[in-house]
Amino acid sequence: MKNFRTGSRYGRAEAGGPVRRRSGYPDGTDAAGAAAGPGGATGPAAGLGGAGRGHDGAGGRGRRRLSRRPMRGAGVLACAAVLLPALAACSGDVTGGRGGSGGSGSAEGEHPEPAPTAVTRTVPRAGGPAADLSAELTGGRGVFIGAPTPADLEPAGYVQHEYAAVGTATSYRAAGELTPDGRWTFATDTTAPYRTRVLVRRPAAADRFSGTVIVEWLNVSGGVDADPEWTTLQEEITRRGDVWVGVSAQRIGVLGGPVLVTAPGGEGVSGRGLRALDPARYGSLSHPGDGYSFDIYTQVARAVGAGAGLGGAKPSVVVAAGESQSAAALVTYYNGVQPLTREFDGFFVHSRGSAGLPLVTGDQPADLAGALQGTPTIFRTDLDAPVLNPQTESDLLGVLNSYKARQPDGDRFRLWEVAGTAHADAHLLGPNASAMNCGVPVNDGPMHVVGKAGLRALKTWITTGRAPEVAPRIEVTAGGTPAIRRDSDGIAVGGIRTPPVDVPTAVLTGEPGPDASIICLLLGSTKPLPAARLAALYSDRDVYQQRYDAAVEHTVSAGYALADDRAALAGFAGPDALG
Repeated sequence: MKNFRTGSRYGRAEAGGPVRRRSGYPDGTDAAGAAAGPGGATGPAAGLGGAGRGHDGAGGRGRRRLSRRPMRGAGVLACAAVLLPALAACSGDVTGGRGGSGGSGSAEGEHPEPAPTAVTRTVPRAGGPAADLSAELTGGRGVFIGAPTPADLEPAGYVQHEYAAVGTATSYRAAGELTPDGRWTFATDTTAPYRTRVLVRRPAAADRFSGTVIVEWLNVSGGVDADPEWTTLQEEITRRGDVWVGVSAQRIGVLGGPVLVTAPGGEGVSGRGLRALDPARYGSLSHPGDGYSFDIYTQVARAVGAGAGLGGAKPSVVVAAGESQSAAALVTYYNGVQPLTREFDGFFVHSRGSAGLPLVTGDQPADLAGALQGTPTIFRTDLDAPVLNPQTESDLLGVLNSYKARQPDGDRFRLWEVAGTAHADAHLLGPNASAMNCGVPVNDGPMHVVGKAGLRALKTWITTGRAPEVAPRIEVTAGGTPAIRRDSDGIAVGGIRTPPVDVPTAVLTGEPGPDASIICLLLGSTKPLPAARLAALYSDRDVYQQRYDAAVEHTVSAGYALADDRAALAGFAGPDALG
């Protein structure tokens, strides 16, 4: 049964099995003293404990309460941050395209089937220096990542390794005006050495590798590296056999610095950086400043694209991914850097604001405030790499105000606006949802379910050329002060619809509760419908359930949820609200 007091659901089953995530380790948490497993991998062998969050997996729509303890500190901080294997060393230059040597599902002794390649690519990669990933990071307290729950990759058949990425990066400067159409021209500027962190999660069995690598620009708005895209997409990544790579692209994650949003309990961790948090493991890291972040990200992609850190596998498709501040970075990357490097085959840009992340010089940190107040900018329309841009309801007119950068769907762009969702929600917070005192329960919508369908659609687009259908937009009123159009219950009209939005027992919305703090502005709300309204909508539980089940099938057939996630959508049903 849904817990409206906390706004969270425990034990919702989703396809792919449980994947528990290791939290950051502020003093006093059980992760602080955990020893790393072989090669720095996390999991049961690494001494991790605690129950996992209810991820999407097979098992029907029944719910069960899992034993868990909230991970405060960096665990809660990971929510705020959303605003906002054998080693294959690779160094030197990587040029040209990549073959499809990745594969999955071949029997022993047979040649693996070639993995699909990027048929949407019309221009080869430019080539250039790649990060050296020959040094694995081990020891200390183990892997640090800002996350609400511990990670256990073993049930999904995955392993985790952490590397130092070493090289010399180039900064960029704008050669001309940064126009709203995104057709920017960047020029190389200065160079500086770097030694940052790269986290790799990959199938333990090489023959399970799909050939696709998802490269996430780790989010640092909360003052620590966090991986919100992994939280959103992990079931789809692991059940398809993709590799996930998290890049500590920004200075604050490595060396610390000014913090945009400090979540409750994060005061001892936020803004300190990996090097100060665990000198024994991360003391050798260095970062020259966020002016170099874009090239660091490119060089890591080149390295893993050539097989570094992947246990001998070689990818055929490399996808850039980032959420919130990281999405702003990818807007800038797509418009100014991708034309120079042509490194990525596609972009999954989740919850962007209206502008890109500004370029900075020297050792300065990125200017996120400048991104929130910058000139609204669309994705340029003259590149071959497809962009799938999922946006939550609260992204449109709230803090991020992405409505100002709305653009038409085109040959290489799709916008998915999802009604009844929030920039951060109960899924991202996990067991920490109850720690957010925003005056109402936080949004508990299925944005992650739609996100996984979006990732599948993007990969299909890249490898077959078949673009996703054009999605309906959330309706916004005209005039000088636009507002989301709502029905009589307060539910947004238009946009991608999901069963708990169209067959509601509660109002899921991007509208925040009465607390006006920055973090609460991002969390939306979940408000139970009154008994009288439920009685008017549904004559009995059976009628409700029939309508809800039909809505599940409609969402799956429309392509906004995967057949693998039917059980996940079914888990959002609330028949108990009808008594």
